Amino acid sequence: MSQEEPDLSNGGVMLDLDEETLNSGAVGFTASQIFIKNPSCVAYTYDDVIMMPGHMNFGLEDVDISTKLTKKISLKVPFVSSPMDTVTEHKMAISMALQGGIGIIHSNFSIDDQAAEVRKVKRFKNGFITDPICLSPASTVGDVMALKEKHGYSGIPITDSGEMGGKLMGIVSNRDITFIEDRAVKLNEIMTPRGALSVAKEGVELVEANEILKESKKGKLPVVNGQDELVALIARTDLLTNIEFDKASKDPVTKQLLVGAAIGTRPDDRGRAGALVDAGVDVIVIDSSQGDSVYQIEMIKHLKSSHPELQVIAGNVVTPSQALHLIQAGADGLRVGMGIGSICTTQEVCAVGRAQASAVYHVAKFARKYGVPILADGGIKSTGHITKALALGASSVMMGSMLAGTDVAPGEYYFQDGVRLKRYRGMGSIEAMSKGSEKRYVWENGSSHSVKVAQGVSGAVQDKGSLLRYIPYLVQGVRHGMQDGGLKSLDQTWKDLYSDKLRFEIRSPAAQKEGGIHGLHSYQKRLF
Repeated sequence: MSQEEPDLSNGGVMLDLDEETLNSGAVGFTASQIFIKNPSCVAYTYDDVIMMPGHMNFGLEDVDISTKLTKKISLKVPFVSSPMDTVTEHKMAISMALQGGIGIIHSNFSIDDQAAEVRKVKRFKNGFITDPICLSPASTVGDVMALKEKHGYSGIPITDSGEMGGKLMGIVSNRDITFIEDRAVKLNEIMTPRGALSVAKEGVELVEANEILKESKKGKLPVVNGQDELVALIARTDLLTNIEFDKASKDPVTKQLLVGAAIGTRPDDRGRAGALVDAGVDVIVIDSSQGDSVYQIEMIKHLKSSHPELQVIAGNVVTPSQALHLIQAGADGLRVGMGIGSICTTQEVCAVGRAQASAVYHVAKFARKYGVPILADGGIKSTGHITKALALGASSVMMGSMLAGTDVAPGEYYFQDGVRLKRYRGMGSIEAMSKGSEKRYVWENGSSHSVKVAQGVSGAVQDKGSLLRYIPYLVQGVRHGMQDGGLKSLDQTWKDLYSDKLRFEIRSPAAQKEGGIHGLHSYQKRLF
């Protein structure tokens, strides 16, 4: 006897699955089943978890990945560059903010130098070079040639002091030095003098500056203040390649780019925080490998009482109990992750930490009760990992190795075995700790016999090219993942997560292998 088939017409309306099928595991399992009802007591990484596909009824361009970094700071793109000395200085922070994310300036600087890095970001205007290399009239053709060899250009402003902010005396271009054989010739003999230059006044808009450059037919346009001191430089090549960054992370009032900076938990970091606030920093990240400490709680309370408008991200934490203490102290955001970065050895050395997928899910679920966004820090190796972190409750992701090989990361490229590389090191490596980052790992250092215990390594990452091309690739990858999951926005993602509509499965080692590249003799992997 044949079984009667169910009626699927339903007037053209999409049907919902019956409860029996839904609860059978046929469409995956809820996050609470995987992470909370967890009889095997296993913690999971991003690679362990896979999302189940959802229903797509919207286009890729409709996917909204805007988010909250902290209670009061919003981002169009949920990407944050890590406060590591081989990842984020002002160039990285500027590029991240222009593309909708934010950069966190590392603290392996003196207080004055870190504050200066923040000012460079806050002063930045797209198309304006606010820290050009300058020379003095007493400099020589040889100095220009050396700069040209190192940086690839020779249009250099000449100031009386040889530094930015000095009185403009002239400019030296490639045509001024092309036929000069004597490298000892002083620049005051060959430069185009101030009187022959076209200049713009401070406050000029980019469109107006473009018109001045067109009329003057020059390659560089100095910008001076009322005292004829150099405050910026505009290059024709920058104008020709200028992009409108409509997703840029900016202060809604000042229109300046947003930027963060890291500090430690020692007493002198209070002075560092004050200098950063004076420089215009928008958010401070308290940088500690284990955030649940009396030192960090005291620092949060100090920052919130001394600088009430300042946003503070605390951490790092991996459990709700850690998170609660920092939220109670006044944290506006939490940084989640311990011992899972590619260059981190904390779990190996200290036997403390947590697998990142489990850490993100549990802390995000708890912090959500208090309206505190979380930042998933570490363990990101692909766009798939970013999508999983967001799907498990993270409001944004912090990346180190993913960004370290790009053009705006600190350091120079070098070749090894025919591969173009950049150096990348953990802030817990001996090399980084010797530059000041030991305060992230050591709270008491009074003993003259104090021994540094490394919790990271130094290495290298492959060249990833221009960040202006790389971030759009990451954004598009995340959008594809969310579209495949039937998730039109991050708000919908979290709604589906906590209402048990979003489904996951745990992958066996064989399933993880199957989900990657396999069965080929050789292959070439291009990201974009």
